[in-house]
Amino acid sequence: MITAMAAPIGRRSFVSMLAMAAAPADADSDWRARIADWQKRIPGIMAEFKVPGLSIAIIRNARIAWRMGFGVKDVTTKAPVTNDTMFEAASMSKPPFAYMVMKLCERGVLGLDTPLTKYTPEKFVEGDSRLDRITPRRVLSHTTGLPNWRSKEEPLQIRSTPGEKFGYSGEGYDYLQSVVTRLVGRTDSSMCQTFFDGYRLCATDFGEFMGKHLLSPFGMTSSGYVWKEGFARHMARPHDKDGKPEEFHKSTAVTVARYGSAGALLSTPTDYAKFLIEVIDPKPADANRLNSASRKEMLRPQVEVPVPSEYGFRASWALGWEVLHLKNGDGVIGHGGDNEGFHSLSEVSMTKKSGFVVMTNGENGYDMIAKRLQFDLIASFV
Repeated sequence: MITAMAAPIGRRSFVSMLAMAAAPADADSDWRARIADWQKRIPGIMAEFKVPGLSIAIIRNARIAWRMGFGVKDVTTKAPVTNDTMFEAASMSKPPFAYMVMKLCERGVLGLDTPLTKYTPEKFVEGDSRLDRITPRRVLSHTTGLPNWRSKEEPLQIRSTPGEKFGYSGEGYDYLQSVVTRLVGRTDSSMCQTFFDGYRLCATDFGEFMGKHLLSPFGMTSSGYVWKEGFARHMARPHDKDGKPEEFHKSTAVTVARYGSAGALLSTPTDYAKFLIEVIDPKPADANRLNSASRKEMLRPQVEVPVPSEYGFRASWALGWEVLHLKNGDGVIGHGGDNEGFHSLSEVSMTKKSGFVVMTNGENGYDMIAKRLQFDLIASFV
């Protein structure tokens, strides 16, 4: 991905990518050969980058065509990665939340272009009238002007006029999540925490809400937000750049109140692929699924994402998704995810209804996906 994966595309010639995009669709025999090649090569690539575990799901024609786990969940226990192994999805949490926000807009709970200040008396940023220009659309398209994350050294402030330009922001998602919770959720003031940046929050039912209205309806039975002891036997353990195990990141209702929409989803490639299929080949609209107009608006490019001209293609951001505009006319939507010890990527073609989800439990997973897997996987469906 250009932005979600922090612009790794330049590591490989854009000419190669566009040549792959122009290639004809693989025949079944070629497809089987690709799978055999991945099964053979991926373990060696993981060893090269010291990534202990990887899980992958491939979507072809709006169905899960192949999935497989490689390596181990934990180098200490040597427990193998399986199709049921859960990973931190990190920023891949954003598209499911965006989908939920679009449904709330469809229901009239939110207005896509209504300032969030209309829904709450609390000032997310004090003393800046530009806060009134931040809307759900600007949050989901990363045009709020807010930074990615505040810190003790850099207190939260609006850095550019909302709507003016693209600027990736987890803080924007946190702001929108807090408004959604105020409108349709619950807060437990008996469980509160002050984060390292001085930001104090209390527990909410965000994980339960997403489970009821998205995870469960979409059949994502191996996904969740708040850590449960039952997750322990399925959860991959994070590992550092040397492949050494780190402590599990056990999310709570309080940490999910802070990072839920932006990066707290725990899932499997199989489950996440189910979500992607609902987006590219949707079932009829219902209480939880978007209607065609909402889905079309969610996938419509909203703002150009800067891409070096030598890449030979454009990129933009829709509502919750990055979009790669390939020269063959295809539009590839997706998102990456990067938490400490976990790195992932999902990309899917809206026209071919095919794509992939790959998740890893090693700190070098980002570089491994970008340098060794991303383009080969894209070539399998564009």
